[in-house]
Amino acid sequence: MLRSLIGGLLGGLAMFITGFIFWGTPLSALALSRADEQGSANLQAAMAQALNATGTGVYVIPDPATAQGTILYGRGPVAQVFYNSGGFPVMDGSALIGGLILSLIVGVLIALALRYALGDFASRMRVSILFALAAVLWLHIGQAVFNHAPWGYTLYLAFSDFVALALAGLIAAKLMEGKPAADAARGGTLH
Repeated sequence: MLRSLIGGLLGGLAMFITGFIFWGTPLSALALSRADEQGSANLQAAMAQALNATGTGVYVIPDPATAQGTILYGRGPVAQVFYNSGGFPVMDGSALIGGLILSLIVGVLIALALRYALGDFASRMRVSILFALAAVLWLHIGQAVFNHAPWGYTLYLAFSDFVALALAGLIAAKLMEGKPAADAARGGTLH
């Protein structure tokens, strides 16, 4: 159990570092589109004026819940806006701490799932990769398929999360590698 816990924590740390590499460095420019300074200022002012009455949330613009909104939506342009009325620092320390804690928890959950479900490294490795692929296909690529999210951003996000999840599983699986042989020698189970 200790090897699984250590593997999960190290896998979670690897997820956190992978996320930083993809999203906290200039690599993130591969996924993000940019408006010029004046365009950004204009959009920010328009959001403050139009969205502050309802506050922080996710907005579909134009709103297709009305007949007029449906017509406007069909004409385009359209957007899905993740709006925060308060703002926050670009490198928010509390988000980094929360992200690290979340990564460690996810890493431990991956390790426990691998520990209780499978007994050998090769099986754990295959399952780690297949589940990581299934997760990003459904959760991320699904957004581009169902909601017409931008493919460039979606593919970058999916790839970054696939690498992070697969890496966490592979690290945990590797650290558990000696476990079945040791358990078998003591007369224990493979789980």
